[in-house]
Amino acid sequence: MTPSILDLAKARTVLLDGALGTELMRRGLPQGVAPETWNVDRPEVVQDVHRSYYAAGSDAVSTNSFGGSRIKLAGHGLAERTFELNKAAAEVAGAVRPAGKYVLGSIGPTGKFLEPQGDLTEADLEAAFAEQARGLAAGGVDAFILETHYDLREALCALRAVLAAAGGLPVIAAMTFNAMPRGFFTMMGDGLERSVRELETAGAHAVGANCTLDSAQMVGLARAMRRLTARPIVIQPNAGQATLGADGTVIYSQGLDAYLHSVPEILAAGVNLIGGCCGTNPETIRRIAGLVFRRA
Repeated sequence: MTPSILDLAKARTVLLDGALGTELMRRGLPQGVAPETWNVDRPEVVQDVHRSYYAAGSDAVSTNSFGGSRIKLAGHGLAERTFELNKAAAEVAGAVRPAGKYVLGSIGPTGKFLEPQGDLTEADLEAAFAEQARGLAAGGVDAFILETHYDLREALCALRAVLAAAGGLPVIAAMTFNAMPRGFFTMMGDGLERSVRELETAGAHAVGANCTLDSAQMVGLARAMRRLTARPIVIQPNAGQATLGADGTVIYSQGLDAYLHSVPEILAAGVNLIGGCCGTNPETIRRIAGLVFRRA
């Protein structure tokens, strides 16, 4: 029987995947199209990305469901397909999962704000995230990863909803932080210490950070997070900041060698699961695998 991904993380470093959306765009996903629709319309393309990450050394890939909540999908007129698209996301990834590997159900933020900044209530968010989680669980995910959450209140809604809707499966809660003079804070002003404490109290099985910060900046965050928790930590840095090239292509400020330079320091900080975020690709993961498994 395959151990849970968190059991594996206690034994050795677990390697996750890198960016998914940009890989789909490289394969023809048009701007403005919800990536989740390709779980049904172009599943072979989504599977090609997942296969490329498994082949590069990833122990786990995240489903093509980052924007798969009813609230987010409503902007594309797809709210009523929420369960279908999330279930398909899990099935598409599961169909190419090698033995001993994992599929993580990806749940990102809704892009909307809770009251009083916005008009959504916590009940609205919890209902949306629960529906998404049920679809992913029905499709066969091995665990959940809450990614790129910038509002602690929303992340807690997602965590409560997933734990209630798909109890028994591990839930990794990762938020996105900015490096500020006084420490690490989300765009909503949630500090690292408070975020870790409240996510732990709410039942997150692992905590972490992804996106926004490059690998060098993530070193300090990883060290600070390890001082705050004994639970498994996940870190998925960006390849720097994105800019638009003259030909319209997106360019990231941190080159691959610079990105890899900080990976040993991230691992030495006590990180249990590592992967990449925006600007990373299967080659990035292949190079990280060389560092992770050589270290092991």
